[in-house]
Amino acid sequence: MAAKQGMPESALRVLEEALGMDFTAAGDTAEAVAAEGAYYLEQVTITEASEDDYEYEEIPDDNFSIPEGEEDLAKAIQMVQEQATDTQILEQKTVLPSKQLIPEVIEDFLCNFLIKMGMTRTLDCFQSEWYELIQKGVTELRDTGNVPDVYTQNMLLENENKNLKKDLKCYKQAADKAREDLLKTQKERDFHRMHHKRIVQEKNKLINDLKGLKLHYASYEPALRVLHEKHHTLLKQKMLTSLERDRAVGQISGLQATLKHMEIGHNYHASEIRVPNSEKENAPEGPTQKGLREAREKNKCKTRIKDNKKDSEFPTDMQQNPNLYLCKENIGPAKFDYKLNNIFRLHELPVSCIIMHPRKDILVTCGEDRLWKLVGLPKGNVLLTGFGHTDWLSNCCFHPSGNKLATSSGDTTVKLWDLSKGNCILTFEGHSHAVWSCTWHSCGDFVASSSLDTTSKIWDVNSERCRYTLYGHTDSVNSIEFFPCSNTLLTGSADKSLSVWDARTGNCEQSLYGHMHSINDATFTPRGHMIASCDACGVTKLWDFRKLLPIVSIDIGPSPGNEVNFDSSGRVLAQASGSGVIHLLDLKSGQIHKLMGHESEAHTVVFSHDGEYLFSGGSDGTVRTWS
Repeated sequence: MAAKQGMPESALRVLEEALGMDFTAAGDTAEAVAAEGAYYLEQVTITEASEDDYEYEEIPDDNFSIPEGEEDLAKAIQMVQEQATDTQILEQKTVLPSKQLIPEVIEDFLCNFLIKMGMTRTLDCFQSEWYELIQKGVTELRDTGNVPDVYTQNMLLENENKNLKKDLKCYKQAADKAREDLLKTQKERDFHRMHHKRIVQEKNKLINDLKGLKLHYASYEPALRVLHEKHHTLLKQKMLTSLERDRAVGQISGLQATLKHMEIGHNYHASEIRVPNSEKENAPEGPTQKGLREAREKNKCKTRIKDNKKDSEFPTDMQQNPNLYLCKENIGPAKFDYKLNNIFRLHELPVSCIIMHPRKDILVTCGEDRLWKLVGLPKGNVLLTGFGHTDWLSNCCFHPSGNKLATSSGDTTVKLWDLSKGNCILTFEGHSHAVWSCTWHSCGDFVASSSLDTTSKIWDVNSERCRYTLYGHTDSVNSIEFFPCSNTLLTGSADKSLSVWDARTGNCEQSLYGHMHSINDATFTPRGHMIASCDACGVTKLWDFRKLLPIVSIDIGPSPGNEVNFDSSGRVLAQASGSGVIHLLDLKSGQIHKLMGHESEAHTVVFSHDGEYLFSGGSDGTVRTWS
């Protein structure tokens, strides 16, 4: 720094008094220099003392280490690089570009100082006295000189110091917040670790419990096997007992008939004694009396005809099931690649049932519009329409010969129809609620029906009366079917059970349990060795009819299964689902194939005799043909 010479002594004193400090590091040096008439400015290092004596505590970085068990090579390398970058930044000295600074004159410096300190009155006094001296010529502006650079630099350093303190405070707050976030994250990590350890312990406990239960179950298997064998033995004893009971009932019936004939032989009939009344006989007969006489004669004739009708006898020597040979001859591959071929709109309300004629390419459909229709194939033309029921139709069944039809309805009746004339020939009344299903016996003399009133009935077509009422189910009986060429009946009920009945006695021979929901339909295979049933949650079960045991359970839910039917070979099972999908189950491989085509719920499904066509009915009143 260049030395200044020739500065007036008065100006220097004024500057020292205003600033209250010396130009040099020692106070006596200024007087010595003034006495000699010259002074020098030396470059000294000003050490800034802490004004507030604040002790900054060092932030430990132990918490920022990588937690144990979570070491990651990529993260470690990234941390090392960041620390090296921070070190370089701290070691780097800020070099400001050199600028040519214009030194500030003493006058301006003093004015700025007084303004900064808020000394307005002193400023006014200084300015008035200073400019007065200049005006008088006592002081000249060029002789005052400039303020040394050290003062200006001192003020700049003070401002920079304040800014750095402010930044340090912000950085400290950010560091505190980061420390709090780190502690919070570590606590959450510890909580999740503890939770994970607890879950692992619970899992190990459940695994141990499961192993114990398996061992416990394995210990019960021998006892279950013994109980199963005892159950089969009791079933055989039950069958033998029922046969002996039937034999005893037959003997008792014979003895009762013999006693009745013996009693009739000892009685005699008194002859009618007619008192002649010549006046009444000779009196003329009026039209009213004539009509009453004709009505009495007709009633007598009907009574005689009914009295002459005898109850039908259940066949004892049943013919062999013809489907056994059909199944053996049918060795072709099963068909699953059905595609929608045609849509017939036959009913205004949902279709409830479709059945195939036993010999011809004709089908019958029943609907909730109280009508049944005889439809010709493949064109779908309506050949005959049946009227007569007063409520929706639920089911129908062909006579074994194919010339008669039985229908069941929500009006609690079962009607028999002559297909050659299209009129109703007989109505069975006896159920107290809607009738869900009906079926013909293979001999054609009996019709069985199942109802919402929890009963099933066996009707004699010849004597036109109910022969037996089957009691045993505790809820609606939704399905009924005769075993092919036998006197055995199968019923499916909403009480989740299947029952096997002897139609000759009306007794329940066996009940099958396994469904968890209401059974909607049950049917036999054409060969009769297996039963298929479906329930309200879409579960389909296959049962071995010879052993009366379940074979397999297939869940096709959650939509309900409304009806199941086998094809003529017995290898494919079709299910009509509440979702509108027709499911085809391959009994050999267990695969399920789906037919999509119904826009709403599918109620019924049936195969053609050759298995080339499939017919399904939906809630939209249509019958869809698949080929």
